[in-house]
Amino acid sequence: METKIGDAAGKVWKALNAAGAMGKPQLAKATGLQSDLLNQGVGWLAREGKLASDDDGRSLKLKK
Repeated sequence: METKIGDAAGKVWKALNAAGAMGKPQLAKATGLQSDLLNQGVGWLAREGKLASDDDGRSLKLKK
């Protein structure tokens, strides 16, 4: 399980590195991850202090 989450975190990191800040729907599309695994990967990166976010009042965008 830990390997799957680590792989998901890597996909999220690579997608944000390539495209910049994006919301979770865009991240899901860019990574091909299902919602649960996407959330776990985002949580992994957040726990390590490797993610930041922008909230413009309409949507939340994740960035590295």
